[in-house]
Amino acid sequence: MSGNYRLWGIVFALAGTIAFAFRPVLIKLGYAAHPVSATTLLFLRMTLALPFFLVMAWWLRNSAPMAKRDWLGIIGLGFLGYYAASLLDFLGLQYISAGLGRLIMFLYPTLVVILSALFLSRPATRREIAALALTYAGIALVLANQGGAAGESGLFFLGAALVFSSAMCYAVYLVTGSQLVQRVGSMRFTAYTMMVSTVPAMVQFGLLESPAALVLPEKVWWYAILLATVCTVLPVFLVAE
Repeated sequence: MSGNYRLWGIVFALAGTIAFAFRPVLIKLGYAAHPVSATTLLFLRMTLALPFFLVMAWWLRNSAPMAKRDWLGIIGLGFLGYYAASLLDFLGLQYISAGLGRLIMFLYPTLVVILSALFLSRPATRREIAALALTYAGIALVLANQGGAAGESGLFFLGAALVFSSAMCYAVYLVTGSQLVQRVGSMRFTAYTMMVSTVPAMVQFGLLESPAALVLPEKVWWYAILLATVCTVLPVFLVAE
């Protein structure tokens, strides 16, 4: 792997992570602006982002055919990595702050290291093990401090557990998807998995909400548009690439 190629990979990953980090802020702003449910906000995010992925899928329509196992992998990873992970994150942020939510969510790189060591035969170095211990010790201290100060500590720890579950789903998606991306290409993989993840979000909204739930203030719609573009379309393509 050339130095320039690796450098661009780091730049893309960093840019995608920064864009991704703004997501909880916009979610919390949406919750504060209007009593909107996590189901509705997730539905808006996914459906507003869908046209971008449909265009990308159409643009790549002449790519080489994919094997059945690749289609099954895309369906499973789309459900896990973008629907389940997003839903858990949206639910958890109802009970904890955006800042703490990101601290927990950004444990996913440490989870990738652990999962890669367990399933991809990539043992962690001593430096990585030390970093893991320091990271989790810090998170434990933050949770103990904020949990004790929270008036409803049960809901606080529920929110923290939901966001950690989201991080785990995303880590599994990255570890498993890394193999699939090499076979089908990053852009096609991203477009297809995001299209797949939109379906359960739509079904969930149809089952749990009514059309009246979409009667929202203009401010919430702007937050949803930013969630769909800056915090979804942009980072998922950058991270996959």
